[in-house]
Amino acid sequence: MPTKIGIRQLVEFVLRKGDLNEVKNSQNTALMGAKIHRQLQSSRSDAYQSEVYLKKTVTMNGTDYVISGRADGIQTTDDGVLIEEIKTSDQDFEDLTDNTRDLYWGQVKVYGYLLMQDQPDTDKVTLQLTYYQVSTEKITKTQKVLTRAESEQFFQQLITEYEYWLTLRADLRKRRNASIVDLPFPFPDYRRGQHELAVAVYKTIRLQKRLFVEAPTGTGKTISTLFPAVKALGEDLVERLFYLTAKQSTRHVAEEAVTLMSQNGLKLKSITLTAKDQIRFPEEQDVPPEENPFMIGYYDRLKPALKDILTHEDHLTRTVIETYARKHTLDPFEFSLNASLFCDVIICDYNYLFDPLVYLQRFFSEDDPDNFFLVDEVHNLVSRSRDMYSAAISDAPIAGLLKLAKPDKTQPSDDLQRELKKVRRSFTRISRVLTDDGVNEQVGPLPPEKLLATLRQFNEFVGDWMQKQEPSDLLTAVRDYFFDCLTFVKIGDLFDGSYQTRLVLDGHHVTVKELCLDPSDFLDQSLSRGAGAVLFSATLSPMTYYQNVLGGTDNSLAYQLPSPFPPKHQAILVTQYVQTTYHERAHSEGAIIDSLTALVTAKPGNYLVFLPSYGYLTQIKAAFELANPDIQTTAQTNAMDGATRQAFLDQFQADATQTLVGFCVLGGIFSEGIDLRGDRLIGVAIVSVGLPGLNAETNLIRDYYDHTNGQGFAYAYQLPGMNNVLQAAGRLIRSSHDVGIVLLLDQRFASRRYTSLFPAHWQYYQTIRSVPQLSATIANFWQQMEVQHEN
Repeated sequence: MPTKIGIRQLVEFVLRKGDLNEVKNSQNTALMGAKIHRQLQSSRSDAYQSEVYLKKTVTMNGTDYVISGRADGIQTTDDGVLIEEIKTSDQDFEDLTDNTRDLYWGQVKVYGYLLMQDQPDTDKVTLQLTYYQVSTEKITKTQKVLTRAESEQFFQQLITEYEYWLTLRADLRKRRNASIVDLPFPFPDYRRGQHELAVAVYKTIRLQKRLFVEAPTGTGKTISTLFPAVKALGEDLVERLFYLTAKQSTRHVAEEAVTLMSQNGLKLKSITLTAKDQIRFPEEQDVPPEENPFMIGYYDRLKPALKDILTHEDHLTRTVIETYARKHTLDPFEFSLNASLFCDVIICDYNYLFDPLVYLQRFFSEDDPDNFFLVDEVHNLVSRSRDMYSAAISDAPIAGLLKLAKPDKTQPSDDLQRELKKVRRSFTRISRVLTDDGVNEQVGPLPPEKLLATLRQFNEFVGDWMQKQEPSDLLTAVRDYFFDCLTFVKIGDLFDGSYQTRLVLDGHHVTVKELCLDPSDFLDQSLSRGAGAVLFSATLSPMTYYQNVLGGTDNSLAYQLPSPFPPKHQAILVTQYVQTTYHERAHSEGAIIDSLTALVTAKPGNYLVFLPSYGYLTQIKAAFELANPDIQTTAQTNAMDGATRQAFLDQFQADATQTLVGFCVLGGIFSEGIDLRGDRLIGVAIVSVGLPGLNAETNLIRDYYDHTNGQGFAYAYQLPGMNNVLQAAGRLIRSSHDVGIVLLLDQRFASRRYTSLFPAHWQYYQTIRSVPQLSATIANFWQQMEVQHEN
């Protein structure tokens, strides 16, 4: 299967030069751009064909490459052939840099060359660049005539320039594939279920399907998905793997899996993408691009830097990227994106595929069957995606901005004040509606069109205004509000039947929220940008729920693996005598403390107790300490950084002779992604069924699903809460030698509504009706484990 190279990718890589001018923050979105394209294309004559696919196979160094792309439009008449390239942006056409125009013309010249190769009788074509300025709706058309000889010379120059990189890619691909042929699984044996998962992943890639997988803790999900996917790479079934995660810790696990395979002979290029604000050098902060030495002349230094890093490194981690970026004086974030074009495995956050504002356009501007997606801990994508497709804007910052923007001798113009006051008046109108209706909030299914129109005008003004300003407190404050407005407008362009608008009056300020209640269609579209996907987690029950909310209802397969560990190694104890609903908490405190005491005094060791909120955590911890003054405790606190998180976990040491009880928030940073193996953790208690707190926005999700499938409470509250419970319980058994107790402190767990959601390896759960019975059951469990250990 020949390697496919996009025309835009080819032209931009070869012809781009000079400074790195970050894309100006425009209101132009891919959706809006596509809409403008269709609008212009539909206005053309009957002789006009839109979205014409053109390609040519080029053989270099014994390898075939397909140079391909879609021309926006081709019009064939008696007067000849015209090829149109449509571009949209907020900038005035006259303000475009020379290099930007060269890139635009370069694309359409390649289309001209490909068309004349397909039409031997055509000796020249007319090229038309149609530029649509979004902010003013001004259309600028420019034309050039391209002869066959000129097109062949131009294309040959492009290919000659790119030949090194084509050859490099081919050599890297041959090296990669040769190393994969006999690549062994990097462990002596497969764990239970691991081989079956690997086979399912491989078949999914071969068949270009979408697969949802529940693989319980201990399955070894990362290597079980990456290994078969790498095997598929070696057979040219796909060209590029994206390993998408929600957390930095899981990105490190993916890096370790690639390294492990490399120690067994794998030769491929992998890269980990780090967020822009985390990887940028300190000296770049708050420095405009035109003064940033890592951006000035960026493209003039890029190709030597790429040659250097690709020649000497296989695994482009953050540290490696930073080292070479500093060596060649390049912005490390942009350098990582450029280097990723030559990588086989790209490890990155969900945002790079799913977020409508920051996704990687160089990979995902159109569907590409050479991409395949491995989406780790996919249960996290439910809430993350709602946040990605939602936005809020408030009038609260405007008063401060008006004060900063007050005209003086150094700033005589009051244009900014005038535009800010227009925005404030738009919010005031909303405030009056709420006040007149005697309410503090309203919810409706229509987008806030009048506010969106005002913010679009404001953004157009500020976009131009910022270009003319020197650094100042005012510029920084206006830029921050501009970004908020920009996001709000862009999300407004996506508004459909899955959205609600929420207007909230809080004191003198108004907040307007565009709430995406069901992002499943957007996620489905994102996943369709590749050949297929495997979406996996330790907890995906019930599977139909996750397929529904993550865009896989009509086009995905499901696979659930059993736990690889003996179910009887953990006792699942459900207390029927504890009620943790808000009104019963004061009455149940004594029973909870007695139950926790029974759990932690039966055997010295380390325990975690999960509670649904910081307030409840503080209450129960204080009561526990009062009842057990000799037992050491520790607790999760708000806003813990990486060092304090690690310090918390480091307290849980193996072979503990004294008891340590850690109190954590259910659904928080210690509910998943931590690995306390062996006897570093021997018991987990979970207080409550983990329901999200009652609030207006979650109620909107409930009402939406009540209307669409009649399962509103389950989709909005019960199932997200139960996932938190299962994730917390999953901290206990991490290997085949681990044993311990999961104590579920809420009588609701004993109801059919919850026991039906218990995973298969909880089949031996026991219902407990009193503290004495609990103590006896715990003692019996540890006695059985001791006997089993001795045998």
